[in-house]
Amino acid sequence: MSRIGKKPIVVPDGVRVRVDGQAITVEGPKGKLDGSLRPEVAVRYDEAGRSIVVERHNDDRQSRAMHGLTRALVQNMVTGVTQGYQKRLEIHGVGYIAAVAGDTLELRVGYANELKKKIPPELQVTCPDQQHIVVQGIDKQKVGEFAAEVRALRKPEPYKGKGIRYEGEAIRRKQGKVMAK
Repeated sequence: MSRIGKKPIVVPDGVRVRVDGQAITVEGPKGKLDGSLRPEVAVRYDEAGRSIVVERHNDDRQSRAMHGLTRALVQNMVTGVTQGYQKRLEIHGVGYIAAVAGDTLELRVGYANELKKKIPPELQVTCPDQQHIVVQGIDKQKVGEFAAEVRALRKPEPYKGKGIRYEGEAIRRKQGKVMAK
């Protein structure tokens, strides 16, 4: 039995859950998320106990694999509609700046042209200052994917550490050229 899969998901007050066959809808104060379930697992919502239980139909390999995954995905949906998710990025480099203009993130990160990245409508992207970017949303996967796409525009390089990185991310630095004796 999956250790993660067998734990029930506690549903906080103010969150409504609807299970309709292989579809689940979670609605809370921050928004509404829909998800589809794999046929190997079933989700049961206990309204009296305010908990969601994920059960698998049999013990074959695919069912065991989907048991814990489905439970984690449903937990992420419940957390997203109650608290939301956030990724913080920081920009290092002389003259490297970021700004939000309408629904576009504009980055000047050492290239000849300014980079423009369209912000998805379900995410909120802000720049508290020119060296920081904050990505917020209720869908954990979309927040993480957008933050990774922004980081990939100018990955931190190992010699000077210039580029876009996650806040608190440690970059392994290389020594560079060594003078001959």
